[in-house]
Amino acid sequence: MAKYNRILVKFSGEALAGENGFGIDSEILKFIAKEIKQLVEGGIEVGIVIGGGNIIRGVSAAASGIIKRTSGDHMGMLATVINAIAMREALEYAGMDVRVQSAIKMEAICETFIIGRAKRHLEKGRVVIFAAGTGNPFFTTDTAGTLRAIEIGADAIIKATKVMGIYDKDPQKFKDAKLLSKVTYDQALHDNIRVMDDTAIALAKDNALPIIVCNMFKSGNLYKIVDGGDLSSCSIVKN
Repeated sequence: MAKYNRILVKFSGEALAGENGFGIDSEILKFIAKEIKQLVEGGIEVGIVIGGGNIIRGVSAAASGIIKRTSGDHMGMLATVINAIAMREALEYAGMDVRVQSAIKMEAICETFIIGRAKRHLEKGRVVIFAAGTGNPFFTTDTAGTLRAIEIGADAIIKATKVMGIYDKDPQKFKDAKLLSKVTYDQALHDNIRVMDDTAIALAKDNALPIIVCNMFKSGNLYKIVDGGDLSSCSIVKN
């Protein structure tokens, strides 16, 4: 029996870009689809949130001074919708039943986020991709992912990254960096460990939602974690 029956996986938009650094890499989409399919075939209910940094970031767009922060964040929300549609196509191509729900109404493209409908989709074995963040500016997709995970009653949120987990220092700069298998919410907030932004971590803490940080590019890693396998190759944030 799986350790987690319902999860939310948070991908960064940059992860979809691969080596290009921007846009969407179709090979990355295929790889992610294969990883998600393992979960679905294992009977796991899966929600997904994807960032939009491979297309545009609201903060970066506003840095020039020409674009207001609110407008920049709205542009970022639309970028997540583009990524969500691409992910939907990849998952459907791999044989899964998928729904995209947006926090901003755009009926011609996808469903509007309704929590009851999202839960019914999950119960029927459909993957639900939540797009457009929270629908509000000044909130990151990390916060959106945590919020949606809590709303759907997920057992955990998985932050899929390019590294194995949380380290005591930057593993790309220091060869002796050590992987931290467990970090408390308070430690993550106090030590400014950039697992997610502080709002997302505080929200997870208030709702006792475990945050699992793992390497998304290690084949089979997501399923091994969700199935309750060896957690030594990832980090978990909880009390």
